[in-house]
Amino acid sequence: MLVALSIRNLAVVESVDVHFYQGFHVLSGETGAGKSIVIDALGLISGGRGSSDLIRYGADKAEMEALFELQGEHPVWKTLEQLGISASPEEHLVIRREVTAHGKSTSRINGQLVNLTMLREVGEQLINIHGQHEHQSLLRPESHLGLLDSYGGDTIAPAKAAYQQEYSALAKLERELRELRETSQKSLQMLDMYRFQLEEIQAAKLKVGEDVELADERSKLAHSEKLMESVSGGYNLLYGDRGIEAIGSAISNLEDVENYDPKAMQPILEQLRNAFYQLEDAAFQLRDYRENIEFNPGRLEEVEERLNLISGLRRKYGDSVEQILEYYDRIHRETDMLENKDERMELLTAKRDKQLEKTLRLARELSVLRRECSRDLARQIEGELKDLQMQRTSIEVKFEPIQDARGFEFEGRRVRLTRQGVDNAEFLISPNPGEPLRPLGKIASGGELSRIMLALKSIFARHDKVPVLVFDEVDTGVSGRAAQSIAEKLVKLSRDCQVFSITHLPQVACMADHQYLIEKRVEGERTMTRVESLNEEGRVTELARMLGGVEITEKTLHHAQEMLKLAEASKKGRV
Repeated sequence: MLVALSIRNLAVVESVDVHFYQGFHVLSGETGAGKSIVIDALGLISGGRGSSDLIRYGADKAEMEALFELQGEHPVWKTLEQLGISASPEEHLVIRREVTAHGKSTSRINGQLVNLTMLREVGEQLINIHGQHEHQSLLRPESHLGLLDSYGGDTIAPAKAAYQQEYSALAKLERELRELRETSQKSLQMLDMYRFQLEEIQAAKLKVGEDVELADERSKLAHSEKLMESVSGGYNLLYGDRGIEAIGSAISNLEDVENYDPKAMQPILEQLRNAFYQLEDAAFQLRDYRENIEFNPGRLEEVEERLNLISGLRRKYGDSVEQILEYYDRIHRETDMLENKDERMELLTAKRDKQLEKTLRLARELSVLRRECSRDLARQIEGELKDLQMQRTSIEVKFEPIQDARGFEFEGRRVRLTRQGVDNAEFLISPNPGEPLRPLGKIASGGELSRIMLALKSIFARHDKVPVLVFDEVDTGVSGRAAQSIAEKLVKLSRDCQVFSITHLPQVACMADHQYLIEKRVEGERTMTRVESLNEEGRVTELARMLGGVEITEKTLHHAQEMLKLAEASKKGRV
Protein backbone atom coordinates (compact mmCIF):
# COMPACT_ATOMS: atom_id res chain seq x y z
CA MET A 1 0.00 0.00 0.00
CA LEU A 2 0.92 3.68 -0.26
CA VAL A 3 2.15 4.71 3.19
CA ALA A 4 3.15 8.33 2.64
CA LEU A 5 3.23 10.99 -0.07
CA SER A 6 5.29 14.18 -0.07
CA ILE A 7 4.70 16.97 -2.59
CA ARG A 8 6.82 20.10 -3.02
CA ASN A 9 6.11 23.03 -5.36
CA LEU A 10 3.54 21.30 -7.56
CA ALA A 11 0.99 23.76 -8.98
CA VAL A 12 -0.48 25.62 -5.97
CA VAL A 13 0.96 23.13 -3.47
CA GLU A 14 4.03 24.50 -1.75
CA SER A 15 4.60 21.68 0.72
CA VAL A 16 2.40 18.73 1.66
CA ASP A 17 3.18 15.55 3.59
CA VAL A 18 0.36 13.02 3.92
CA HIS A 19 0.18 9.59 5.52
CA PHE A 20 -2.24 6.93 4.30
CA TYR A 21 -3.56 3.64 5.63
CA GLN A 22 -5.35 0.49 4.59
CA GLY A 23 -8.89 0.79 3.27
CA PHE A 24 -11.00 3.39 1.50
CA HIS A 25 -9.73 7.01 1.37
CA VAL A 26 -11.78 10.00 0.23
CA LEU A 27 -10.35 13.36 -0.86
CA SER A 28 -12.92 16.11 -0.70
CA GLY A 29 -13.00 19.89 -0.89
CA GLU A 30 -14.38 22.79 -2.84
CA THR A 31 -14.15 22.78 -6.63
CA GLY A 32 -10.78 24.23 -7.64
CA ALA A 33 -9.17 23.58 -4.25
CA GLY A 34 -6.51 21.38 -5.81
CA LYS A 35 -7.78 17.85 -5.29
CA SER A 36 -6.54 16.79 -8.71
CA ILE A 37 -2.99 17.86 -7.78
CA VAL A 38 -2.72 14.83 -5.50
CA ILE A 39 -3.76 12.69 -8.47
CA ASP A 40 -1.21 14.50 -10.67
CA ALA A 41 1.52 13.74 -8.13
CA LEU A 42 0.61 10.03 -8.07
CA GLY A 43 0.53 10.06 -11.85
CA LEU A 44 4.08 11.44 -11.97
CA ILE A 45 5.21 8.90 -9.38
CA SER A 46 3.84 6.09 -11.55
CA GLY A 47 5.66 7.29 -14.68
CA GLY A 48 3.37 9.91 -16.19
CA ARG A 49 4.91 12.62 -18.37
CA GLY A 50 6.02 15.74 -16.54
CA SER A 51 5.83 19.35 -17.69
CA SER A 52 7.32 22.62 -16.50
CA ASP A 53 3.72 23.95 -16.39
CA LEU A 54 3.16 21.82 -13.27
CA ILE A 55 5.81 23.66 -11.25
CA ARG A 56 4.70 26.24 -8.70
CA TYR A 57 5.35 29.79 -9.84
CA GLY A 58 8.75 31.02 -8.66
CA ALA A 59 10.12 27.53 -7.87
CA ASP A 60 13.02 25.83 -9.66
CA LYS A 61 11.52 22.36 -9.55
CA ALA A 62 8.65 20.22 -8.30
CA GLU A 63 9.38 17.19 -6.13
CA MET A 64 7.24 14.14 -5.33
CA GLU A 65 8.16 11.22 -3.11
CA ALA A 66 6.05 8.15 -2.31
CA LEU A 67 6.65 5.44 0.27
CA PHE A 68 5.17 1.98 -0.39
CA GLU A 69 4.81 -1.07 1.84
CA LEU A 70 4.33 -4.24 -0.20
CA GLN A 71 4.00 -7.95 0.42
CA GLY A 72 6.96 -10.16 -0.50
CA GLU A 73 4.97 -12.02 -3.17
CA HIS A 74 4.04 -8.86 -5.08
CA PRO A 75 5.26 -9.07 -8.73
CA VAL A 76 6.95 -5.65 -8.55
CA TRP A 77 9.89 -7.15 -6.62
CA LYS A 78 10.70 -9.40 -9.57
CA THR A 79 10.45 -6.43 -11.92
CA LEU A 80 12.85 -4.43 -9.75
CA GLU A 81 15.32 -7.32 -9.76
CA GLN A 82 15.15 -7.56 -13.55
CA LEU A 83 15.81 -3.82 -13.80
CA GLY A 84 18.86 -4.14 -11.54
CA ILE A 85 17.35 -2.07 -8.73
CA SER A 86 18.33 -3.01 -5.20
CA ALA A 87 15.17 -3.59 -3.16
CA SER A 88 13.93 -5.90 -0.41
CA PRO A 89 10.37 -6.81 0.66
CA GLU A 90 11.57 -6.39 4.24
CA GLU A 91 11.97 -2.65 3.63
CA HIS A 92 9.82 0.14 2.22
CA LEU A 93 9.96 0.97 -1.48
CA VAL A 94 10.70 4.66 -2.11
CA ILE A 95 9.99 6.38 -5.44
CA ARG A 96 11.12 9.97 -5.98
CA ARG A 97 10.44 12.20 -8.98
CA GLU A 98 11.67 15.70 -9.77
CA VAL A 99 10.57 17.95 -12.63
CA THR A 100 12.62 21.09 -13.27
CA ALA A 101 11.48 24.44 -14.61
CA HIS A 102 13.23 23.51 -17.89
CA GLY A 103 11.02 20.45 -18.27
CA LYS A 104 13.75 17.94 -17.35
CA SER A 105 12.76 15.00 -15.20
CA THR A 106 14.78 12.92 -12.73
CA SER A 107 13.45 9.70 -11.20
CA ARG A 108 14.84 7.47 -8.47
CA ILE A 109 13.70 4.14 -7.04
CA ASN A 110 15.28 3.40 -3.66
CA GLY A 111 17.84 6.08 -4.46
CA GLN A 112 18.88 4.56 -7.80
CA LEU A 113 18.44 6.67 -10.93
CA VAL A 114 15.98 5.21 -13.45
CA ASN A 115 14.67 6.41 -16.79
CA LEU A 116 11.00 7.13 -17.49
CA THR A 117 10.39 3.77 -19.14
CA MET A 118 11.73 1.91 -16.08
CA LEU A 119 9.70 4.13 -13.73
CA ARG A 120 6.53 3.49 -15.74
CA GLU A 121 7.15 -0.27 -15.74
CA VAL A 122 7.33 -0.21 -11.94
CA GLY A 123 4.64 2.43 -11.41
CA GLU A 124 2.02 0.59 -13.46
CA GLN A 125 2.30 -2.31 -11.02
CA LEU A 126 1.76 -0.02 -8.02
CA ILE A 127 -0.83 2.62 -8.97
CA ASN A 128 -3.86 2.51 -11.26
CA ILE A 129 -5.51 5.90 -11.83
CA HIS A 130 -9.01 6.23 -13.22
CA GLY A 131 -9.30 9.85 -14.40
CA GLN A 132 -12.42 11.93 -14.74
CA HIS A 133 -12.67 11.26 -18.47
CA GLU A 134 -11.32 7.71 -18.62
CA HIS A 135 -14.81 6.25 -18.84
CA GLN A 136 -15.06 7.98 -22.22
CA SER A 137 -12.77 5.23 -23.54
CA LEU A 138 -15.80 2.98 -23.29
CA LEU A 139 -17.33 5.06 -26.08
CA ARG A 140 -14.44 4.08 -28.39
CA PRO A 141 -14.93 0.53 -29.69
CA GLU A 142 -11.23 0.33 -30.61
CA SER A 143 -10.39 0.28 -26.88
CA HIS A 144 -12.72 -2.62 -26.07
CA LEU A 145 -10.44 -5.37 -27.41
CA GLY A 146 -7.64 -4.21 -25.09
CA LEU A 147 -10.01 -4.38 -22.10
CA LEU A 148 -11.04 -7.90 -23.05
CA ASP A 149 -7.43 -9.05 -23.51
CA SER A 150 -6.51 -7.52 -20.18
CA TYR A 151 -9.30 -9.48 -18.53
CA GLY A 152 -8.31 -12.69 -20.33
CA GLY A 153 -4.86 -12.48 -18.76
CA ASP A 154 -3.18 -15.87 -18.52
CA THR A 155 -5.73 -17.42 -20.88
CA ILE A 156 -5.38 -14.98 -23.78
CA ALA A 157 -1.79 -13.74 -23.29
CA PRO A 158 0.05 -16.96 -24.38
CA ALA A 159 -2.16 -17.39 -27.45
CA LYS A 160 -1.75 -13.71 -28.33
CA ALA A 161 2.04 -13.90 -27.93
CA ALA A 162 2.19 -17.01 -30.15
CA TYR A 163 0.04 -15.30 -32.77
CA GLN A 164 2.11 -12.10 -32.71
CA GLN A 165 5.31 -14.08 -33.20
CA GLU A 166 3.91 -15.71 -36.34
CA TYR A 167 2.35 -12.43 -37.46
CA SER A 168 5.78 -10.76 -37.30
CA ALA A 169 7.24 -13.57 -39.44
CA LEU A 170 4.38 -13.15 -41.92
CA ALA A 171 4.85 -9.37 -42.04
CA LYS A 172 8.55 -9.87 -42.77
CA LEU A 173 7.79 -12.20 -45.69
CA GLU A 174 5.16 -9.79 -47.00
CA ARG A 175 7.71 -6.99 -46.83
CA GLU A 176 10.29 -9.05 -48.75
CA LEU A 177 7.74 -9.91 -51.42
CA ARG A 178 6.71 -6.27 -51.75
CA GLU A 179 10.32 -5.15 -52.08
CA LEU A 180 10.96 -7.84 -54.67
CA ARG A 181 7.96 -6.69 -56.72
CA GLU A 182 9.00 -3.03 -56.45
CA THR A 183 12.53 -3.77 -57.71
CA SER A 184 11.30 -5.66 -60.78
CA GLN A 185 10.91 -2.47 -62.84
CA LYS A 186 14.47 -1.40 -62.17
CA SER A 187 16.00 -4.85 -62.17
CA LEU A 188 17.61 -4.72 -65.66
CA GLN A 189 19.14 -1.30 -65.06
CA MET A 190 20.38 -2.31 -61.61
CA LEU A 191 21.75 -5.62 -62.89
CA ASP A 192 23.90 -3.90 -65.52
CA MET A 193 25.33 -1.50 -62.97
CA TYR A 194 25.91 -4.19 -60.34
CA ARG A 195 27.63 -6.48 -62.83
CA PHE A 196 30.02 -3.72 -63.87
CA GLN A 197 30.82 -2.91 -60.24
CA LEU A 198 31.31 -6.57 -59.34
CA GLU A 199 33.71 -7.07 -62.26
CA GLU A 200 35.65 -3.92 -61.36
CA ILE A 201 36.07 -4.88 -57.70
CA GLN A 202 36.72 -8.53 -58.48
CA ALA A 203 39.43 -7.63 -61.02
CA ALA A 204 41.27 -5.63 -58.34
CA LYS A 205 41.70 -8.79 -56.20
CA LEU A 206 41.70 -6.77 -52.99
CA LYS A 207 42.90 -8.09 -49.66
CA VAL A 208 41.85 -6.83 -46.25
CA GLY A 209 44.49 -4.42 -44.86
CA GLU A 210 46.31 -4.26 -48.19
CA ASP A 211 46.11 -0.48 -48.48
CA VAL A 212 47.76 -0.01 -45.08
CA GLU A 213 50.59 -2.43 -45.93
CA LEU A 214 51.18 -0.76 -49.31
CA ALA A 215 51.28 2.69 -47.75
CA ASP A 216 53.97 1.46 -45.34
CA GLU A 217 55.95 -0.12 -48.19
CA ARG A 218 55.71 3.06 -50.30
CA SER A 219 57.07 5.11 -47.41
CA LYS A 220 60.10 2.80 -47.11
CA LEU A 221 60.81 2.70 -50.85
CA ALA A 222 60.43 6.44 -51.30
CA HIS A 223 62.89 7.16 -48.48
CA SER A 224 65.32 4.26 -48.94
CA GLU A 225 68.39 6.52 -49.39
CA LYS A 226 67.64 8.42 -46.22
CA LEU A 227 67.02 5.15 -44.37
CA MET A 228 70.36 3.71 -45.59
CA GLU A 229 72.25 6.81 -44.59
CA SER A 230 70.75 7.05 -41.11
CA VAL A 231 70.84 3.34 -40.29
CA SER A 232 74.45 2.96 -41.48
CA GLY A 233 75.44 6.01 -39.46
CA GLY A 234 73.79 4.65 -36.37
CA TYR A 235 75.42 1.24 -36.81
CA ASN A 236 78.88 2.75 -37.32
CA LEU A 237 78.54 4.92 -34.22
CA LEU A 238 77.56 1.94 -32.10
CA TYR A 239 80.58 -0.02 -33.25
CA GLY A 240 82.95 2.96 -33.17
CA ASP A 241 85.35 3.92 -30.44
CA ARG A 242 82.56 5.91 -28.77
CA GLY A 243 80.08 3.04 -28.75
CA ILE A 244 80.30 -0.62 -27.87
CA GLU A 245 84.08 -0.53 -28.15
CA ALA A 246 84.27 2.17 -25.47
CA ILE A 247 81.94 0.27 -23.14
CA GLY A 248 84.02 -2.90 -23.64
CA SER A 249 87.18 -1.00 -22.70
CA ALA A 250 85.46 0.37 -19.61
CA ILE A 251 84.42 -3.13 -18.57
CA SER A 252 88.04 -4.39 -18.97
CA ASN A 253 89.38 -1.56 -16.83
CA LEU A 254 86.89 -2.18 -14.05
CA GLU A 255 87.40 -5.94 -14.11
CA ASP A 256 91.08 -5.26 -13.28
CA VAL A 257 90.10 -3.62 -9.96
CA GLU A 258 86.96 -5.67 -9.17
CA ASN A 259 88.83 -7.78 -6.59
CA TYR A 260 89.90 -4.69 -4.61
CA ASP A 261 86.34 -3.51 -3.93
CA PRO A 262 83.88 -6.18 -5.18
CA LYS A 263 80.94 -4.76 -3.22
CA ALA A 264 81.08 -1.49 -5.15
CA MET A 265 82.39 -2.72 -8.51
CA GLN A 266 80.17 -5.76 -9.14
CA PRO A 267 76.83 -3.85 -9.45
CA ILE A 268 78.43 -1.29 -11.79
CA LEU A 269 80.00 -4.01 -13.92
CA GLU A 270 76.64 -5.83 -14.08
CA GLN A 271 74.95 -2.70 -15.44
CA LEU A 272 77.72 -2.10 -17.98
CA ARG A 273 77.62 -5.70 -19.19
CA ASN A 274 73.82 -5.50 -19.63
CA ALA A 275 74.21 -2.26 -21.55
CA PHE A 276 76.95 -3.80 -23.70
CA TYR A 277 74.79 -6.80 -24.66
CA GLN A 278 71.72 -4.63 -25.37
CA LEU A 279 73.71 -2.22 -27.54
CA GLU A 280 75.37 -5.11 -29.34
CA ASP A 281 71.95 -6.65 -30.04
CA ALA A 282 70.63 -3.29 -31.30
CA ALA A 283 73.66 -2.95 -33.57
CA PHE A 284 73.07 -6.41 -35.06
CA GLN A 285 69.40 -5.50 -35.70
CA LEU A 286 70.45 -2.29 -37.47
CA ARG A 287 72.91 -4.28 -39.58
CA ASP A 288 70.19 -6.76 -40.59
CA TYR A 289 67.74 -3.94 -41.32
CA ARG A 290 70.36 -2.16 -43.46
CA GLU A 291 70.92 -5.29 -45.51
CA ASN A 292 67.19 -5.44 -46.32
CA ILE A 293 66.82 -1.81 -47.40
CA GLU A 294 65.65 -1.97 -51.00
CA PHE A 295 66.54 0.51 -53.73
CA ASN A 296 63.85 -0.45 -56.25
CA PRO A 297 62.27 2.35 -58.31
CA GLY A 298 60.34 -0.26 -60.30
CA ARG A 299 58.70 -1.67 -57.20
CA LEU A 300 57.91 1.85 -55.98
CA GLU A 301 56.11 2.51 -59.26
CA GLU A 302 54.11 -0.72 -58.89
CA VAL A 303 53.09 0.22 -55.34
CA GLU A 304 52.04 3.72 -56.43
CA GLU A 305 49.90 2.28 -59.22
CA ARG A 306 48.29 -0.22 -56.85
CA LEU A 307 47.51 2.49 -54.31
CA ASN A 308 46.04 4.70 -57.03
CA LEU A 309 43.78 1.82 -58.09
CA ILE A 310 42.62 1.27 -54.52
CA SER A 311 42.11 5.03 -54.07
CA GLY A 312 39.83 5.08 -57.12
CA LEU A 313 37.78 2.18 -55.75
CA ARG A 314 37.55 3.86 -52.35
CA ARG A 315 36.08 6.98 -53.93
CA LYS A 316 33.33 4.84 -55.47
CA TYR A 317 32.60 2.10 -52.99
CA GLY A 318 33.90 2.80 -49.49
CA ASP A 319 36.44 4.51 -47.26
CA SER A 320 38.59 1.40 -46.83
CA VAL A 321 39.33 -1.94 -48.46
CA GLU A 322 37.13 -3.59 -45.80
CA GLN A 323 34.17 -1.37 -46.78
CA ILE A 324 34.75 -2.00 -50.48
CA LEU A 325 34.66 -5.75 -49.89
CA GLU A 326 31.52 -5.40 -47.74
CA TYR A 327 29.88 -3.45 -50.57
CA TYR A 328 30.95 -6.20 -52.99
CA ASP A 329 29.29 -8.87 -50.82
CA ARG A 330 26.09 -6.85 -50.58
CA ILE A 331 25.67 -6.17 -54.29
CA HIS A 332 26.66 -9.76 -55.00
CA ARG A 333 23.67 -10.90 -52.91
CA GLU A 334 21.39 -8.34 -54.55
CA THR A 335 22.58 -9.36 -58.01
CA ASP A 336 21.90 -12.97 -57.18
CA MET A 337 18.43 -12.00 -55.96
CA LEU A 338 17.69 -9.99 -59.13
CA GLU A 339 19.02 -12.68 -61.45
CA ASN A 340 16.88 -15.27 -59.69
CA LYS A 341 13.95 -12.97 -59.00
CA ASP A 342 11.25 -15.18 -60.48
CA GLU A 343 12.51 -18.24 -58.69
CA ARG A 344 12.88 -16.29 -55.44
CA MET A 345 9.41 -14.80 -55.89
CA GLU A 346 7.97 -18.29 -56.26
CA LEU A 347 9.82 -19.59 -53.19
CA LEU A 348 8.88 -16.54 -51.09
CA THR A 349 5.24 -16.80 -52.14
CA ALA A 350 5.12 -20.46 -51.14
CA LYS A 351 6.80 -19.66 -47.85
CA ARG A 352 4.40 -16.73 -47.27
CA ASP A 353 1.36 -18.91 -48.02
CA LYS A 354 2.55 -21.51 -45.53
CA GLN A 355 3.21 -18.83 -42.92
CA LEU A 356 -0.18 -17.25 -43.63
CA GLU A 357 -1.92 -20.56 -43.02
CA LYS A 358 -0.15 -20.90 -39.67
CA THR A 359 -0.88 -17.29 -38.71
CA LEU A 360 -4.57 -17.55 -39.63
CA ARG A 361 -4.86 -20.74 -37.58
CA LEU A 362 -3.44 -18.98 -34.52
CA ALA A 363 -5.66 -15.94 -35.20
CA ARG A 364 -8.66 -18.27 -35.21
CA GLU A 365 -7.56 -19.88 -31.92
CA LEU A 366 -7.04 -16.43 -30.37
CA SER A 367 -10.48 -15.35 -31.57
CA VAL A 368 -12.12 -18.44 -30.02
CA LEU A 369 -10.42 -17.77 -26.67
CA ARG A 370 -11.54 -14.14 -26.78
CA ARG A 371 -15.13 -15.17 -27.35
CA GLU A 372 -14.99 -17.58 -24.42
CA CYS A 373 -13.49 -14.92 -22.14
CA SER A 374 -15.97 -12.31 -23.38
CA ARG A 375 -18.93 -14.39 -22.21
CA ASP A 376 -17.37 -14.78 -18.77
CA LEU A 377 -16.48 -11.07 -18.63
CA ALA A 378 -20.03 -10.08 -19.63
CA ARG A 379 -21.47 -12.25 -16.85
CA GLN A 380 -19.11 -10.72 -14.31
CA ILE A 381 -19.89 -7.16 -15.45
CA GLU A 382 -23.60 -7.88 -15.14
CA GLY A 383 -22.99 -9.21 -11.63
CA GLU A 384 -21.07 -6.12 -10.61
CA LEU A 385 -23.73 -3.85 -12.15
CA LYS A 386 -26.40 -5.48 -10.00
CA ASP A 387 -24.56 -4.06 -6.99
CA LEU A 388 -24.54 -0.65 -8.73
CA GLN A 389 -28.32 -0.29 -9.22
CA MET A 390 -28.26 -1.60 -12.81
CA GLN A 391 -29.80 -4.95 -11.90
CA ARG A 392 -31.45 -5.77 -15.21
CA THR A 393 -28.68 -4.65 -17.51
CA SER A 394 -27.48 -7.08 -20.18
CA ILE A 395 -23.94 -6.96 -21.58
CA GLU A 396 -22.54 -8.72 -24.62
CA VAL A 397 -19.32 -8.45 -26.60
CA LYS A 398 -19.86 -8.36 -30.34
CA PHE A 399 -17.08 -9.68 -32.59
CA GLU A 400 -16.56 -8.85 -36.23
CA PRO A 401 -13.49 -9.69 -38.34
CA ILE A 402 -11.64 -6.65 -39.68
CA GLN A 403 -12.91 -6.79 -43.22
CA ASP A 404 -10.70 -5.71 -46.11
CA ALA A 405 -11.38 -6.46 -49.77
CA ARG A 406 -7.60 -6.71 -50.38
CA GLY A 407 -7.06 -8.90 -47.33
CA PHE A 408 -6.84 -12.64 -46.71
CA GLU A 409 -9.53 -15.29 -46.86
CA PHE A 410 -10.81 -16.02 -43.34
CA GLU A 411 -13.97 -18.01 -42.60
CA GLY A 412 -15.52 -17.04 -45.94
CA ARG A 413 -14.58 -13.35 -45.72
CA ARG A 414 -11.74 -11.16 -46.90
CA VAL A 415 -10.12 -9.84 -43.71
CA ARG A 416 -7.11 -7.82 -42.67
CA LEU A 417 -4.69 -9.24 -40.11
CA THR A 418 -3.24 -6.85 -37.54
CA ARG A 419 -0.78 -7.34 -34.72
CA GLN A 420 -3.77 -7.68 -32.37
CA GLY A 421 -5.38 -10.40 -34.46
CA VAL A 422 -8.31 -10.46 -36.85
CA ASP A 423 -11.00 -9.26 -34.43
CA ASN A 424 -12.95 -6.09 -33.86
CA ALA A 425 -14.66 -6.25 -30.46
CA GLU A 426 -17.37 -3.93 -29.16
CA PHE A 427 -19.33 -3.94 -25.91
CA LEU A 428 -23.09 -3.87 -26.40
CA ILE A 429 -25.54 -2.99 -23.64
CA SER A 430 -29.23 -3.20 -22.92
CA PRO A 431 -29.97 -1.24 -19.71
CA ASN A 432 -33.64 -2.27 -19.65
CA PRO A 433 -35.41 -5.56 -20.33
CA GLY A 434 -37.01 -5.77 -23.74
CA GLU A 435 -34.57 -3.32 -25.34
CA PRO A 436 -32.12 -4.64 -27.96
CA LEU A 437 -28.41 -4.71 -27.31
CA ARG A 438 -26.82 -1.58 -28.75
CA PRO A 439 -23.34 0.07 -28.63
CA LEU A 440 -22.48 1.78 -25.35
CA GLY A 441 -21.95 5.16 -26.96
CA LYS A 442 -25.44 5.26 -28.38
CA ILE A 443 -27.51 4.59 -25.28
CA ALA A 444 -25.39 4.75 -22.09
CA SER A 445 -25.63 7.89 -19.97
CA GLY A 446 -22.67 9.44 -18.13
CA GLY A 447 -23.75 7.82 -14.88
CA GLU A 448 -24.12 4.43 -16.54
CA LEU A 449 -20.68 4.72 -18.13
CA SER A 450 -19.16 5.58 -14.75
CA ARG A 451 -20.74 2.54 -13.17
CA ILE A 452 -19.72 0.23 -16.03
CA MET A 453 -16.13 1.44 -15.74
CA LEU A 454 -16.25 0.93 -11.97
CA ALA A 455 -17.55 -2.58 -12.56
CA LEU A 456 -14.63 -3.25 -14.91
CA LYS A 457 -12.13 -1.83 -12.43
CA SER A 458 -13.61 -4.02 -9.72
CA ILE A 459 -13.13 -7.08 -11.88
CA PHE A 460 -9.60 -6.14 -13.02
CA ALA A 461 -8.51 -5.33 -9.46
CA ARG A 462 -8.86 -9.01 -8.65
CA HIS A 463 -6.62 -9.92 -11.57
CA ASP A 464 -3.78 -7.40 -11.87
CA LYS A 465 -2.87 -7.12 -8.14
CA VAL A 466 -2.22 -3.36 -8.29
CA PRO A 467 -2.19 -2.28 -4.62
CA VAL A 468 -3.30 1.37 -5.10
CA LEU A 469 -6.47 2.20 -7.02
CA VAL A 470 -7.32 5.88 -7.57
CA PHE A 471 -10.70 7.21 -8.79
CA ASP A 472 -11.07 10.83 -9.81
CA GLU A 473 -14.80 11.57 -9.56
CA VAL A 474 -15.96 8.11 -10.65
CA ASP A 475 -19.39 9.09 -9.32
CA THR A 476 -19.90 11.76 -12.01
CA GLY A 477 -23.49 11.80 -13.24
CA VAL A 478 -25.00 9.75 -10.43
CA SER A 479 -26.98 10.55 -7.31
CA GLY A 480 -29.27 9.03 -4.72
CA ARG A 481 -29.23 5.22 -4.42
CA ALA A 482 -26.84 4.88 -7.36
CA ALA A 483 -24.29 7.05 -5.54
CA GLN A 484 -24.71 4.93 -2.43
CA SER A 485 -24.14 1.76 -4.44
CA ILE A 486 -20.91 3.23 -5.89
CA ALA A 487 -19.73 4.01 -2.37
CA GLU A 488 -20.48 0.46 -1.27
CA LYS A 489 -18.62 -0.91 -4.28
CA LEU A 490 -15.56 1.25 -3.46
CA VAL A 491 -15.64 -0.05 0.12
CA LYS A 492 -15.78 -3.61 -1.18
CA LEU A 493 -12.86 -2.91 -3.51
CA SER A 494 -10.82 -1.55 -0.60
CA ARG A 495 -10.81 -5.01 1.01
CA ASP A 496 -8.46 -6.18 -1.76
CA CYS A 497 -6.45 -3.00 -2.34
CA GLN A 498 -6.02 0.55 -1.12
CA VAL A 499 -8.67 2.78 -2.72
CA PHE A 500 -8.62 6.57 -3.15
CA SER A 501 -11.54 8.58 -4.46
CA ILE A 502 -12.02 12.27 -5.18
CA THR A 503 -15.70 13.01 -4.71
CA HIS A 504 -18.25 15.77 -4.23
CA LEU A 505 -20.95 13.35 -3.07
CA PRO A 506 -21.62 13.00 0.68
CA GLN A 507 -23.04 9.47 0.05
CA VAL A 508 -19.54 8.42 -1.08
CA ALA A 509 -17.54 10.45 1.40
CA CYS A 510 -19.37 9.12 4.46
CA MET A 511 -18.37 5.55 3.57
CA ALA A 512 -14.64 6.28 3.69
CA ASP A 513 -12.33 4.76 6.29
CA HIS A 514 -10.18 7.89 6.06
CA GLN A 515 -11.13 11.33 4.77
CA TYR A 516 -8.84 14.20 3.73
CA LEU A 517 -9.84 17.80 3.16
CA ILE A 518 -8.13 19.58 0.27
CA GLU A 519 -8.32 23.28 0.99
CA LYS A 520 -7.04 26.34 -0.83
CA ARG A 521 -5.96 29.40 1.18
CA VAL A 522 -4.41 32.76 0.42
CA GLU A 523 -1.46 33.52 2.70
CA GLY A 524 0.12 36.89 2.13
CA GLU A 525 -0.03 37.31 -1.61
CA ARG A 526 0.31 33.60 -2.51
CA THR A 527 -2.29 30.87 -2.93
CA MET A 528 -1.59 27.70 -0.96
CA THR A 529 -3.26 24.30 -1.04
CA ARG A 530 -3.07 22.09 2.03
CA VAL A 531 -4.21 18.54 2.79
CA GLU A 532 -5.71 17.83 6.19
CA SER A 533 -6.50 14.40 7.60
CA LEU A 534 -9.92 14.80 9.19
CA ASN A 535 -10.89 13.45 12.59
CA GLU A 536 -14.48 12.55 13.37
CA GLU A 537 -15.48 16.14 14.16
CA GLY A 538 -13.80 17.39 11.00
CA ARG A 539 -15.58 14.77 8.93
CA VAL A 540 -18.96 15.84 10.32
CA THR A 541 -18.25 19.47 9.41
CA GLU A 542 -17.00 18.56 5.90
CA LEU A 543 -19.99 16.29 5.24
CA ALA A 544 -22.32 19.07 6.42
CA ARG A 545 -20.65 21.41 3.92
CA MET A 546 -21.08 18.83 1.15
CA LEU A 547 -24.74 18.44 2.09
CA GLY A 548 -25.69 22.08 2.56
CA GLY A 549 -23.16 24.16 0.66
CA VAL A 550 -21.51 27.22 2.21
CA GLU A 551 -23.90 27.56 5.14
CA ILE A 552 -23.60 24.82 7.74
CA THR A 553 -26.65 24.46 9.99
CA GLU A 554 -27.58 22.30 12.94
CA LYS A 555 -29.72 20.22 10.61
CA THR A 556 -26.90 19.56 8.15
CA LEU A 557 -24.54 18.73 11.03
CA HIS A 558 -27.08 16.33 12.48
CA HIS A 559 -27.67 14.81 9.05
CA ALA A 560 -23.88 14.40 8.60
CA GLN A 561 -23.56 12.65 11.96
CA GLU A 562 -26.41 10.34 11.05
CA MET A 563 -24.80 9.52 7.67
CA LEU A 564 -21.49 8.62 9.31
CA LYS A 565 -23.25 6.46 11.87
CA LEU A 566 -25.24 4.60 9.22
CA ALA A 567 -22.14 4.23 7.03
CA GLU A 568 -20.16 2.71 9.89
CA ALA A 569 -22.98 0.28 10.64
CA SER A 570 -23.26 -0.60 6.94
CA LYS A 571 -19.54 -1.38 6.70
CA LYS A 572 -19.78 -3.60 9.76
CA GLY A 573 -22.69 -5.45 8.21
CA ARG A 574 -25.34 -4.31 10.66
CA VAL A 575 -27.46 -2.62 7.97
